[in-house]
Amino acid sequence: MLRDGIGFDRVIIRCGRTDLRKGIDGLKSLIMLEYGMNPLNTGTLFLFCGSNRRNIKGLIFEGDGFSMITKRLSDGFYQWPRNSDEARLVSKEEFIRLMEGYTVDSSIKIFPHATENLTQAGPQ
Repeated sequence: MLRDGIGFDRVIIRCGRTDLRKGIDGLKSLIMLEYGMNPLNTGTLFLFCGSNRRNIKGLIFEGDGFSMITKRLSDGFYQWPRNSDEARLVSKEEFIRLMEGYTVDSSIKIFPHATENLTQAGPQ
């Protein structure tokens, strides 16, 4: 379920390290107090990663209560964004890439001037 991205509409990850000893109430508090978001949004999965990057926890409200998902990799680690403690909405493709062991951010960068030159040149 988690790896395939089935069962939720949006995914919001908390970049940086999270103390995964927190339970449902602790993670709910992080969502509300640090980011001002409503954890009662049905279909929104909030993901958190521990310091060793092998463990993640997810929190989702299902309309009548919360479910907490825990996953520990048996080999390797998640390429979790560590640059800051921000919440970040990720697309379905970014989420699947993260679950498969790749970074959320693409390593291929497109520079604006390069695309302008391509569109100005037109077909030849």
